[in-house]
Amino acid sequence: MLSETVAETAAPAGSRFQLRFEAGPQAASFAEDVRRGLTAAPKVLQPKYFYDALGSRLFEAISELPEYYLTRAEAEIFRDHAGEIAGALDGRLRVIELGSGDAQKTRLLLEAVIARQGELDYLPIDISRSAIEQSGDRLLLAYPELRVTAYVAEYQAALRSLCGEPLPPGVHRTLVLFLGSTIGNLDPQERAELLRDVRALLRPGDGLLLGTDLKKEEAVLLAAYDDALGVTAAFNLNLLLRINRELGGEIDLATFRHRARYDRERGRIEMHLESRREQLVPLSGLGLEVGFAAGETIHTESSYKFDRDQIADLAARTGFDLRRTWTDSGRRFGSHLLVAR
Repeated sequence: MLSETVAETAAPAGSRFQLRFEAGPQAASFAEDVRRGLTAAPKVLQPKYFYDALGSRLFEAISELPEYYLTRAEAEIFRDHAGEIAGALDGRLRVIELGSGDAQKTRLLLEAVIARQGELDYLPIDISRSAIEQSGDRLLLAYPELRVTAYVAEYQAALRSLCGEPLPPGVHRTLVLFLGSTIGNLDPQERAELLRDVRALLRPGDGLLLGTDLKKEEAVLLAAYDDALGVTAAFNLNLLLRINRELGGEIDLATFRHRARYDRERGRIEMHLESRREQLVPLSGLGLEVGFAAGETIHTESSYKFDRDQIADLAARTGFDLRRTWTDSGRRFGSHLLVAR
């Protein structure tokens, strides 16, 4: 399907806010992906389906847990180094953000860029219209120097659309933000493809600020994905609750348990849902029954961890140079500035 752009201007934000919709290729539905994933060998469900209303609230709780250091570590980097990041590229910037969500962490970077150049064009991209509208309204209220053009779209569809658009008057550089550790949820081929799509948008000298979780002691990693309070377990099990609610599943959640494991060879944490016993699970909405052996798992998420050499190699293979890495004081998380060749 060809990409189609539809622009709206939201009334509360007036001329400083535009909302665009990018229709890329038809995405598979939740039902199609569940059917495909639970009939595969091994069984798998995609992590993007964690974030229904309950899953999103559970993830907010996870980010407050003592074991889950990632959100706090990245915020520390921005508190300490936002000015350096904002000034790392020559000329006036526009900022594009992939997966902006509520844009809470992004505020520190936006403030630093506005302080440096007086005004800013900010282009957030997210699949959630409600999240992007709410964050846009809050940002415009807080920063009168800001203009927001928001894209409700998958990353690639929005990036392709932006490739054909000229820079705003007076803007010299584009800085793309891909924050959090979302790059770690992509397998090696997917992450290289995404960075090549970003590179296709950029001119030499433009930048990508890429957030990654860094390699560290296995015990620290496992605790972050299997907290003592059991919030991450509830977050994972909520996928099964969603299948029950939306697809007519009859899954007894008590017959599954959350498992987190570290794959040393691949350098990634894996989250699984493990069947406690042999069972047959009816999914009436799909006209399907799914059999599980005792101990069989559904792989629900991979989260790759990186060192600086791996990021430098990824940058080189996708048309970038790794110019600088900022870390938190505990060297747990990295914000890497990749500059387009």
